[in-house]
Amino acid sequence: MNYADRLENVSVLGAAGKMGSGIVLLTAMEMADLSLEPGNPSKTFTLQAVDVSSTALSGLLKYLRDQVQREAEKKAVWLRKAYENRKDLIENEEIVDQYIEDVLAIVRPSTKVEAAYDSTLVFEAVNENPDVKVKLFSQIRTHNSKDAWFLTNTSSIPISELNDRVNLNGRIIGFHFYNPPAVQKLVELIRAGSTLPELADFSQQFAKKLRKTVVLSNDVAGFIGNGHFMRDALHGISEVERLTADFGFAGSVYIVNKISQDFLIRPMGIFQLVDYVGLDVCQCIMRVMNERLPGAGLNSSFIDKLISLKIFGGQNADGSQKDGILKYEKGRPAGVFDPGQRVYVPFAEVAGRCDEKLGPLPSQAKPWKHVISQADRTGFLDGYFKQLREMSTLGADLARKYGRRSKEIGLGLVKDRVAAREEDVNTVLMTGFYHAYGPVNHYFQ
Repeated sequence: MNYADRLENVSVLGAAGKMGSGIVLLTAMEMADLSLEPGNPSKTFTLQAVDVSSTALSGLLKYLRDQVQREAEKKAVWLRKAYENRKDLIENEEIVDQYIEDVLAIVRPSTKVEAAYDSTLVFEAVNENPDVKVKLFSQIRTHNSKDAWFLTNTSSIPISELNDRVNLNGRIIGFHFYNPPAVQKLVELIRAGSTLPELADFSQQFAKKLRKTVVLSNDVAGFIGNGHFMRDALHGISEVERLTADFGFAGSVYIVNKISQDFLIRPMGIFQLVDYVGLDVCQCIMRVMNERLPGAGLNSSFIDKLISLKIFGGQNADGSQKDGILKYEKGRPAGVFDPGQRVYVPFAEVAGRCDEKLGPLPSQAKPWKHVISQADRTGFLDGYFKQLREMSTLGADLARKYGRRSKEIGLGLVKDRVAAREEDVNTVLMTGFYHAYGPVNHYFQ
């Protein structure tokens, strides 16, 4: 079965979710593009978009229509060539509209997992719960006569565990898109020891067709991305606990978030990032990792406490940020939830005193967005971190400590054979998390 044959009948589980909708979009467009190639006129491409919510599936179709239109307008020249035999399509607008209809015609929404029984390829993007994934995979394996391949979007569960529990005989691979899949360039590819070589080859080809940057991670719980992120978050939490006696809880959260964003030149502070992912998702990932990595201490009573108080973070249906550890106003952090008082403390009540204690940023400091667009980013970073190393303020001390811990985590991922190379750790953090530099660097000794 060649590449196009394998993509003739595809299912996406969790299709209307945050990750699943992006996977449906990318896959349906790739299938539509294949249908327009000269060698495939006889093929019928079908994508079963499976989700438990019929309401969410209706929203998925609107999302697809809007996104496909944007993508079609970007590749109008290619589409004109692809539709050159369609003499009825003259204007670019007509060609774009036809492409939208062709993509949408491929997608078949369904609330029944039975829709996946005839698929040769199954993408999975459901909850990060091993038992849920195993149940779905087992049901499909039992009733699927096509020896379907499974591509799981898990960000933490070992692929070998899923393979063994479902008896898939190597017909599974970790294909971890980053959020949102339609925008993010990174894919972590995770092979179990038994993963079929032809499945691994297909996955590489598929990622290349989607123009993704692929990093290979070894099959260790958390992989590279969450292997770093969860430990990085736990360091931030431990710093809050250490600083609370002097700055109070809200002040300490404000300080650590500012250090991890402004002083370390990241797109988000660590607590804003936890909110973006969702506290419940982070808790689930930590649980998966902690149970499979004995002695790693990958659990957080801090996150557990906030979740018990119904503080979850995550995004609203329109993509806006929900309140979590931080309160958001017009999309920007504006306060800290204090679990003792059970109220949000405005930044305005803590920022002045905390900023004074931290001291100024290095004089060369620039916002993250400016730094990533620098023509000589390396030269700028060398100068910035040289200045940071020479400062004796509390802010500089905390930033150096945070940077050293981030580097230690990165080196640990290589030492523990999660990542094959330091370069792979840096690529994941720079591509998947948009950091301006990798954690394994010469800035922090």
